[in-house]
Amino acid sequence: MRAAVVRFPGSNCDHDTLWVLERVLGWEAFPVWHRSQELGGAELVVLPGGFSFGDYLRAGAIAARSPVLEAVRRHAAGGGLVLGICNGFQILCEAGLLPGTLRPNKDLRFHCHTAHIRVERIETPFTAAAAPGQLLELPVAHFEGAYHVSPGELERMEDRGQVVFRYVDALGRPVPEANFNGSVGNVAGICSEDGRILGMMPHPERASEPLMGGSDGLWIWRSLERRILSTTTA
Repeated sequence: MRAAVVRFPGSNCDHDTLWVLERVLGWEAFPVWHRSQELGGAELVVLPGGFSFGDYLRAGAIAARSPVLEAVRRHAAGGGLVLGICNGFQILCEAGLLPGTLRPNKDLRFHCHTAHIRVERIETPFTAAAAPGQLLELPVAHFEGAYHVSPGELERMEDRGQVVFRYVDALGRPVPEANFNGSVGNVAGICSEDGRILGMMPHPERASEPLMGGSDGLWIWRSLERRILSTTTA
């Protein structure tokens, strides 16, 4: 399995992601610079966390205009998988590959802690190894993580099954207290209509080894592994 991890000026989670893909999962993973127009035949493309271009204008706005995004569009249109984590989620929204936008957290503070999220949809390549309603505890680290769409669009997204992860408390309840950044509908992650593009604010790559404090992030990587293997052996 081949995975490309896109690097932008200001990315800081690319090494973490490459480590998990190569050392933990045993995939063939490689970095791709943001000016590249090729993705090296990757089956999965990851846009990692960080502060691309210093988060000037809006988080992800400049990175969304990088040449590599055209290659990402072609990759997705051809049936490839795309995962945007934190800043990568912001970039996907700014590029129009996912609906909505990410706004500053409701308290205007940077949040760096673990959060509980609930798996809302398992019929995606990113959650197929999880159970419906499964709770995951994953790290978050962001200032602009409040997901926003209009109420009508959120309702349509819910109907289409695009809400994949939701912030909840330790008992799995989407209560206001669990919604630390102020995301509409407690949304923590969404997918495209075809399910092949996922954007999420929590960091699965930071919770993929017990020695790092948890392995709940492995559910996402194992789901992708299962999907890619089933496609290549079909």
